[in-house]
Amino acid sequence: MIYLLILLLTLSVIAVIKLLLDIKTSKRNLSSAESNLQEANRHFEDESQKWKTQESLYQNEVSRLSKWTSVADADEKAAEILASAKSVFEQAQADVLKVITEAEKNKAELLHEAEEVLAKATAEASETKSLGEAEAKKIISEARQNANTLKSKAQAILNEATKQAEIIVETGNKRAEEIAGSAFEAMNNAALYEQTVKAMKNIIEGYGDQYIVPERSFLDDLSEEFGHTEAGVELKKARERSSLMVRNNTAAKCDYVEKYRHDTAVNFVIDAFNGRVDSILSRVKNDNAGTLEQEIRDSFTLVNYNGRAFRDAKITEEYLNARLEELKWAAVAQQLKMEEREEQRRIKEQIREEEKARREFERALKEAAKEEDMLQKAMEKAQLQMEKASAEQKAKYEQHLREIEQKLKEAEDRSKRALSMAQQTKSGHVYIISNIGSFGEEVYKIGLTRRLEPLDRIRELGDASVPFEFDVHAMIFSEDAPALERQLQNHFVLNRVNKINYRKEFFKVDLAHIRQEIEKLGIETHWTLTAQAREYRETLAIEQKIEKDPIMREAWINRQLKLEPETAESVLVGGEDE
Repeated sequence: MIYLLILLLTLSVIAVIKLLLDIKTSKRNLSSAESNLQEANRHFEDESQKWKTQESLYQNEVSRLSKWTSVADADEKAAEILASAKSVFEQAQADVLKVITEAEKNKAELLHEAEEVLAKATAEASETKSLGEAEAKKIISEARQNANTLKSKAQAILNEATKQAEIIVETGNKRAEEIAGSAFEAMNNAALYEQTVKAMKNIIEGYGDQYIVPERSFLDDLSEEFGHTEAGVELKKARERSSLMVRNNTAAKCDYVEKYRHDTAVNFVIDAFNGRVDSILSRVKNDNAGTLEQEIRDSFTLVNYNGRAFRDAKITEEYLNARLEELKWAAVAQQLKMEEREEQRRIKEQIREEEKARREFERALKEAAKEEDMLQKAMEKAQLQMEKASAEQKAKYEQHLREIEQKLKEAEDRSKRALSMAQQTKSGHVYIISNIGSFGEEVYKIGLTRRLEPLDRIRELGDASVPFEFDVHAMIFSEDAPALERQLQNHFVLNRVNKINYRKEFFKVDLAHIRQEIEKLGIETHWTLTAQAREYRETLAIEQKIEKDPIMREAWINRQLKLEPETAESVLVGGEDE
């Protein structure tokens, strides 16, 4: 059937293309006719101008000879000349008239021919267009009819499958009742009562954390079973399936025989269940799918329990699974949304970092140029003074000149380094830092900065977002800092602290292991293996003292209360600067 649809669509496209080609041919014929007509007009105008010129010459000749008419012996000659001129003039007029007549005749014939070509082209184009439109409408109509037929067949198959499933379940239940009698009914009721009690307990006491699904394993299972871009498509399919089941009356059932009562009871439980589920789905996030799934299952149990008063009106298991499928894909979509927001945040942070680095490079270049200019002037001044100085003073000035030259060389080196880093977009520093007070032992951040003064970036990381400042264990300059950072992070990928968000660059690993890996790359750098953690260790000492000494505790509290307004103001100013 799909191949037939493709064939029909292909024929439609071919018909439209043929229509366009015929119209193009007709336009080309019309253009040719118009060109011929213009050529004939030009020929007529040329001939007319030529005969007008000849007529003027003849008239001049007649005027020239007319003065001899008064001479007696010239009468005969004049008459002969006049007769000849008149004959020539009349012949010229006849020729002009003939040319004009023929030109007008040709013009009329060309116009008639052009009109016929245009009419024929218009008729052919109209006929082709009509045929194309009719063919296209026919193809589209057949395609729609086939699509509706396939859709009807699919719905019929789904309805039949659902009905067959219900028949099989009912047959199994009846068979079980025949075999086990009242014991089977008691068993079913016991399960229903147990689920109802559990659902009420969850709603009354809360869900806590016992139904929380581990986020990473949940998303891992989904990513293995489905592709990254399927979340939206699958969510749409799940919602369409739920709607189709409601329309096909397979979302709920009851034992009423009378149609009005049956439909009323079924609609009641569907509305009750969907109201609960829609409210639950509105709260879906990337990390609460487990709790929301249990809420939906509890709603299913309670609605079915309350529906027993309406001849056992209840939601089907198939419809429950359809709504749970919506929850699953909604959670995946929320995860993708969160990742997109995180990616945008990372890009903005990178732009801010690069802008700070650019401003730092520009400032360094200006300062270096200013320092070079100042040192150059100082050197020139010292040279002039040395030329005028005595032998004893010259030694002093020479030493002073050497110091100025050294400072000038250092300033030039700083200027070259700043210019080089500004021109090389990948050069920068890869840092290894820790924060024992904030993250504990053996947790290290592996990151990079393009700042000319990389420690400025480390100080920013230790701002109000963490309680203690960072300790630097290694600061490695690299011409391709992003590649080095990526290589180290990939090597320690299993040691990531946050295994969901790969932008969080913290690793639970021994520092000696990091050093060993860097040395394997042939990189030599200075290492500080022991974390100072000055603020953290001083905080621990203060906590021990104020716990044992009430007087010191009171004094410390009073000191903090006095410092609080100033500290708050400084934090606010710092935040505004950011």
